[in-house]
Amino acid sequence: MIIPIRCYACGKPVAHLWAEFNERIAKGEDRKKVMDELGLDRYCCRALFLGHIDLMDLAGEFRKA
Repeated sequence: MIIPIRCYACGKPVAHLWAEFNERIAKGEDRKKVMDELGLDRYCCRALFLGHIDLMDLAGEFRKA
């Protein structure tokens, strides 16, 4: 649901890059270029960003009874 603090495979801290990545993608920049500039060189970190689906808004709609 929330981007993990560290990459699952290599342990590199990645959570601090998520907000900038989302902002730049929303502006229409190329994903590859953005990840290169943010320093995401490893395929595991790139896969984490490309495969992440933000479900926080969806989960927030449900209340505990």
